[in-house]
Amino acid sequence: MNDTFLNIALVVVLALFVIYAFRNSRKNKAKQAELKAQIVPGVEVMTNFGLFGTLISVDEVSNVAEIETSPGNIVRVHRQTLAKVVSESDSTVSGVSTGEPRSVEEAMEIANREAEAREKAANPEFGELAQPDADKPADEVVVVEPVVVEPVVEEPAADDKPVVKKPVRRASTKKVDE
Repeated sequence: MNDTFLNIALVVVLALFVIYAFRNSRKNKAKQAELKAQIVPGVEVMTNFGLFGTLISVDEVSNVAEIETSPGNIVRVHRQTLAKVVSESDSTVSGVSTGEPRSVEEAMEIANREAEAREKAANPEFGELAQPDADKPADEVVVVEPVVVEPVVEEPAADDKPVVKKPVRRASTKKVDE
């Protein structure tokens, strides 16, 4: 009795698995057919590995697609690496651009520009005026004294080992008379 119930349950599970596999296969084929219809030269595409560019040509015989990532830079990839066609609705949310970078390179470029702007604001070049601190009066300027490069050595302690102290950088506030 238990053997027949177990056999029936096994057949039902196997049948459900086969139905699920056919269903997913049909959905994937429909997606691939839709993608193949959308992939024509001139559209913006994204590859499986996140490369964005404009599709220049697709060779069906050799399965090679050529993508122009930037003006003059053409990348040859396998045709099956084309993941999707990028449209304006993908990069916008309800008609407003999200402003998020579309690739790692673009994100790194934005981060580098922001870091350069912060560094330039923090370290003005010779002849440029520094932004005064908002909480300090206009007639006070923070001056950083130079750091002593040589370590300060004190007298040896009782165990005859010299005590070495590291130099400390201190900022002082001086009034500037005009």
